[in-house]
Amino acid sequence: MGVFEITVLGSSSATPAYNRNPSAQIINLNEHFYLVDCGEATQNQLNKFKIKSAKIDTIFISHLHGDHYLGLVGLLSTLHLNGRTKEMHIIGPPELKDIIDLQLKVSETQLRFPINFRATQVDYTEVVFQNNDVIVETIILNHRIPTTGFIFKEVTRKRKINTEKLSEYDIPLEYIPLLKNGIDYCDKFGRTIANAELTFAPKPARTYAYCSDTIYTEHFLDQIEGIDFLYHESTFLHELLARAQETFHTTALQAAELAKKANVKQLMIGHFSARYKELDLLLAESQSVFPNTVLAVEGQHYSL
Repeated sequence: MGVFEITVLGSSSATPAYNRNPSAQIINLNEHFYLVDCGEATQNQLNKFKIKSAKIDTIFISHLHGDHYLGLVGLLSTLHLNGRTKEMHIIGPPELKDIIDLQLKVSETQLRFPINFRATQVDYTEVVFQNNDVIVETIILNHRIPTTGFIFKEVTRKRKINTEKLSEYDIPLEYIPLLKNGIDYCDKFGRTIANAELTFAPKPARTYAYCSDTIYTEHFLDQIEGIDFLYHESTFLHELLARAQETFHTTALQAAELAKKANVKQLMIGHFSARYKELDLLLAESQSVFPNTVLAVEGQHYSL
């Protein structure tokens, strides 16, 4: 089974604090690299953790608060200066394209590479990206401005051939693609051999959901039901629930409650307020409801 790994580049909310940086994550799925949010210093974090920015071909931006996108134009400019010619996919709020275009215009920069921009919207969930490895759909969040999360669903692999059974039943090679697609085999005597006897089932597809800034809401509960790994913002301790509601953020306790209700396998909390130098209390609060919780630690790799 191929690699499916999340690397946290930034875990702070609003401003850098205590060597924590604004939001950014790298998803490595079968050596295809996806950047999710791009706060300030994302380039520095990529360099620090030895992740080659040239490998990134798709960027997802959740919303247009600065701590989630202000590193983007700088990253694009560096890729331009380094001679990139390969197309970059950018998925984010419609106004993001205007921001990119304006900054490039006033700096008289003509990128060497094309940008394939797709605007997100917040009226309904939609698939915004897919290839042979992954299908990415939006999660509609509830923040002060239009915001989407993203759920990454690994494409289910075809069934694997049991080569010993191929020889035993003298199955022609041209029938292999049908077997991989789950079709039973009918031999020359009219006997049907069940596909399950001739193939092995693929490992279950893995899923990762990225839920950035949002007030506590359960309206996407069904969408994340039973997923392998959930990242959910947890800006405050629950003692500051009123502040969380006022700013349309979530507490560590609420993130854990959501993970428990959705029956996810593991929860990662992040987007920590600068008021917290140490994060142990946030982790303990979340684990009191959902024990399989981890902190978003910058530079850490989380494998599915």
